[in-house]
Amino acid sequence: MTNQISSLATLDLTIIKQELLDLLCNLAYREGDFVLSSGQRSSYYINGKYVTLHPQGALAIGRLLLSMLPEDTQGVAGLTLGADPIVTAVSVVSAYENRPIPALIIRKQAKGHGTMAYIEGPSLEANARVVVLEDVVTTGASAMLAVNRLREASYQVERVFALVDREQGGRELYQKEGLQFESIFTISELQENLKNISQKNDD
Repeated sequence: MTNQISSLATLDLTIIKQELLDLLCNLAYREGDFVLSSGQRSSYYINGKYVTLHPQGALAIGRLLLSMLPEDTQGVAGLTLGADPIVTAVSVVSAYENRPIPALIIRKQAKGHGTMAYIEGPSLEANARVVVLEDVVTTGASAMLAVNRLREASYQVERVFALVDREQGGRELYQKEGLQFESIFTISELQENLKNISQKNDD
């Protein structure tokens, strides 16, 4: 495992992207009858935490998302709980690559004591450019809550990045709100990769 993790720290991003795709397919993707956080029913479910909390998955995610961030990014943030390991991974990798970017965690409800804050993490300067990160985007509502909390705190938020776009309205919502949206993968890419894995196993 140590050798595998070490190699991920130096591998080409194209190879890392394929390894992350395989991890998502093998560990996070499940078929069945599920109710999503949006309330929609689905024949499949992606539990991103099986990969975002995996040592190799976290390192791959950190490297890939960091490479996507604009040079002027001053912070990364996401709505708890799904985005917590993602923003942490990006922040840690950024320090190793001499491009330190703080991570912020957005609460769904204000803290019930102390500062009563919605946002946890270092205080950034007013108008700091923050990119919102998400694991899996369906309707886009979760990340929009993070965007709104950050804007209320006087941060500039123009982008949302995700691991997987389920292609069920999230991208359209972000565009309507004037946000740029990018995902490392779409659900179509995951399902195509699953077919390839199945075919290889059958051969």
